[in-house]
Amino acid sequence: MRTSVYMLAAGIALSLSAPIVPVVAADEVNLYSYRQENLIRPILDEFEKETGTMVNVVFAKKGMLERLKSEGMNSPADAVLTVDISRLAAHDEADVLQEITSDILERNIPSQYRDPDGHWFGLSARSRVLFYAKDRVKPEELSTYEDLADPKWKDRICVRSSNNVYNQSLLASIVAHDGAEVAEKWAQGVKDNLARKPQGGDRDQIKAVAAGECDIAIGNTYYYGKMQNSKDAAQRDAVEKVALFWPNQGDRGAHINISGAGVTKSAKNREAAIKLIEFLSGTKAQEFYASSNYEFPVKDGVELDETVASWGPFKADDISLYEVAGAQVEAVMIFDRVGWR
Repeated sequence: MRTSVYMLAAGIALSLSAPIVPVVAADEVNLYSYRQENLIRPILDEFEKETGTMVNVVFAKKGMLERLKSEGMNSPADAVLTVDISRLAAHDEADVLQEITSDILERNIPSQYRDPDGHWFGLSARSRVLFYAKDRVKPEELSTYEDLADPKWKDRICVRSSNNVYNQSLLASIVAHDGAEVAEKWAQGVKDNLARKPQGGDRDQIKAVAAGECDIAIGNTYYYGKMQNSKDAAQRDAVEKVALFWPNQGDRGAHINISGAGVTKSAKNREAAIKLIEFLSGTKAQEFYASSNYEFPVKDGVELDETVASWGPFKADDISLYEVAGAQVEAVMIFDRVGWR
């Protein structure tokens, strides 16, 4: 019988007093996951069915890394699953992940989406793109991320807080490509062009464009897909007024970020953890990611979800996310210096 799953409230840091998943036998694996149960449970059930290995999950919106650090080598976690390269890099820097080698993972996951030392592996991709008002902006007026700093966009841009990891990773990619000086000029220029104080989530930026509060927003692709398929008529109506634009198609391509996984240093069921991550990199799991959350598979040749495919082909930035992770600290300092907030 599967060990009880603990649903942890968002925003509450995990501590040593939190329920502990017991250390289990070799036919089980313990997973700490940032991704919520309704998103990944079906594919974990499929893994259990195919392998006979049970997956016990702690779902945690916040505090996962803090818990791993406090538990140390006594942690029952065998693997972690989280989103954004910055969070994967933070786990690596905290020395809670171990190196693994896998021919399957090397075949399934392009090198730019995995750690060169085998500490983390990307499992699904999303792009941070531009959304524009169909009635107020012509697509030929748009071009690159860098162009958003042009004064022609004064009082016309909406974006979320600089505390958001997605914005930090986007800026880190600009640092990695062009250097800190260029990245800081860009951040200052975009800040000067904001139509309102940074606030809300990515859906809120798209809604703001639809409502006429701004003409352009920066956001992740999968939020657009979720709004297109929302049960909420207001979200569907809002997204109908907004179009997606792929930036930097004439040079490096649109910024890519990932969700990903790694095996913990404390893993008692190391081989089972590796098999789980390998399974999540396979075709069946990749198709599930693409259809359930409007993300892009990282494995070549996997069919796109119908909604995702409707956005059209695009050139993706193929810079190593290991390099982007290395620029995260600089990106945060730049945001602080320009007062993006």
